[in-house]
Amino acid sequence: MARPVEKIPKDAVQQLAIDRENIRKVLRSQKLYMKFNINSYTKFHCITGKPNVRDVEAEGEEDQNLSRILRQKFMEPRMKYTMPQTEAQEIGWITTPLISKDVHDRRLNFPHQSNEITRFMAQFFHQKESSEK
Repeated sequence: MARPVEKIPKDAVQQLAIDRENIRKVLRSQKLYMKFNINSYTKFHCITGKPNVRDVEAEGEEDQNLSRILRQKFMEPRMKYTMPQTEAQEIGWITTPLISKDVHDRRLNFPHQSNEITRFMAQFFHQKESSEK
């Protein structure tokens, strides 16, 4: 069996050199981000304060960029985009009627009409409801 190697304790100068090299490696791979933004793909939950306590942080100027991003995030897809983005959005994307509705046109308008049978059934259901009470 091999005899375990004894570690020689490092003096302060060697330890500082090792620390300096580690810090240089970390700083070389580190990026400093100064511009922060909201991830628009996560849900935003607002936590309200206590009702009887005046919130000091709520006073002040509103961040226009943040409010614009939040307004854009909570818009419905028809307001955000000019065309549907998925096949599921294609159904119901255009909701305007293809032709204008004319009440007097008998080809397209079928109003409720009552006849002898419908009047009889209406009276029957009315009597049935009143007898159950």
